[in-house]
Order: sequence, then C-alpha cells, then structure tokens
Amino acid sequence: MFAVTILGNNSALPTLDRHPTAQVITCNDQLMLVDCGEGTQLQMAKYRVRRSRIQRVFISHLHGDHYFGLIGFINTISLLGRTEPLHVYGPPELLPILQLQLDVAGTVLNFDMHFTPLTPEGCGLLFREKDLEVSYFPTDHRIPCYGFRFELVKRKRRIVPEQARQYEIPSAFYSKLGEGADYIRKDGTVVKNDWVTLPPPKGKSYVYCADTRYNEALLLPHVNGADLVYHETTYLQDQEARAWDRYHSTSVQAATLAAKGNVKQLLIGHFSSKYQEVEGFLDECKPLFAPTDIAREGVTYLV
Repeated sequence: MFAVTILGNNSALPTLDRHPTAQVITCNDQLMLVDCGEGTQLQMAKYRVRRSRIQRVFISHLHGDHYFGLIGFINTISLLGRTEPLHVYGPPELLPILQLQLDVAGTVLNFDMHFTPLTPEGCGLLFREKDLEVSYFPTDHRIPCYGFRFELVKRKRRIVPEQARQYEIPSAFYSKLGEGADYIRKDGTVVKNDWVTLPPPKGKSYVYCADTRYNEALLLPHVNGADLVYHETTYLQDQEARAWDRYHSTSVQAATLAAKGNVKQLLIGHFSSKYQEVEGFLDECKPLFAPTDIAREGVTYLV
C-alpha cells in the first residue's frame, strides 16, 4: 500500500475545523510523518493513526505551523515505552531546538533518535530502503524550506514464463532472473536476461512541495510525471501579490504547475485562515487541472 493521510491542511493559524500541516505516508509496512504542526497528536488519535508505527519524521522547515507539535510527539512515544529508533530529517537548527526542550525538562528518551540535517548542498537522495526511495529538494520560501519526493520503485524484472521455458531455464532460477542475472546453460550457452524478462513496471511517486512561491525552475524537475503531488495554495488568485510577498502560492499557480508537470493528481492545502470555506480553491484549480482535490483532513489518498 502506498497512500497519504491528511492530518492538517491549514496554514499558520489553526481554526476549529482546520489544523496546521501534518501528513502520514503509508508505504507497505511503515508509516512516515511529514511535518508536525500543533495538534498533530490529537489528529492522530482522532483518525486512528498508530504512532508506534511511525519510523521516520520529515520536517520541511522551521516555521512553527510545520514543527511545533514534534517535541510533544517525541515525548509521547517515549512515555509509551517506545524502544525502536526514530529517524528525524530537518534543517540543522532543529536538532539543538529539540535537545534544549528535552534537556530543560530532564527528559531521557527510551529510544535512539537519529537526526539527518537537510541542507541546500545536500539535496538529492536521502535514503533507499527496499523498494522505497526518498529524496529532497529546495523550495522558494522565506527561510530554508524543502520538499520531498517519495518513490515506490519496482526493482525486479518481470519474467516471461513462455520464453524462460523455451530456453529451459529451471523455475528455481527465476528469482535471479528477476534480479537481472543471465542464465548459463549446461553446455555453456549464455541466455541473456532481457531475452526472457521485461523491464520492471513503473513505480509510484508522491511529491510534497511544502511552502513555496510559484517557481517552475525549482519545482518542475521534481514533480514531473508524479502520480500524486501536494502543493500549497495559501491564497486564491486575487491575492497573487500577497502570496508573492509572503512566499506562498495561489490556487491557479498550483494547478498550473501540476498541468505543466504532467502529474496525475493534485492535492491542495495550507489554506489561509482568512477563508472560512475552501471549496472556492477547487473552483479556481479545476479549469486548469481537472484532477485536483482538497487535501481533506482525515482522508487517505492512494498514490
């Protein structure tokens, strides 16, 4: 399973029915948390997200609506007896902030917290684990901010049984064929792998663009061809100048990027609290990019 569950879809000021940014990505047997705004733990409880299964946390930047809930989450899972390591990725200044909060409270975690700093010069692949690859890239925001691309990559080649039988390849060797190995027959003849297999099927990808101005040069290379993209739409299009001044984007800009990036589906969020209703964002996006949906809290979107 590869899916995204929305816990928060609002910008800096929480409202009674919209919360600061937080998302949970389910990838096969692990959960990953992307940003952790205030109230994330309550949203996890409300939507029955199993905190104990979260193995990695990605913090895009150090504006409070994206990380003020993190120390509470870390403290809670320690109080609940967690012993498995937790991997945290974020701007380098995040680690001393967390450490200060732990130190002044005299808190000693029950688990190891492995921290990986995100820096402009380090952009690219963060890690590769089994079929999952995660990379990060800079966005255009007022302070250093990063987006993330999650890719579920199919690595094994597809075996064509009829071809394999024609070359008398035993089924016990099929697993090695899937890994790309050639088969050597008893008479020394080499059966090339691509004679009996097909390339792996295309994987799935989810891109989280975080907070950003509209910036095709920065973002298009990373959203291009993605199955699902989350892009902020803090303002409607009539507030384009305000969005630019505050390093944010509008509905029309998000839809334009999705269309130019040939993505399959667009999720929009990070709505300004000035809007009581957000359906108007869809009205502006859909004429430019029809497969657009609001990142609705509590809803899980399949990639």
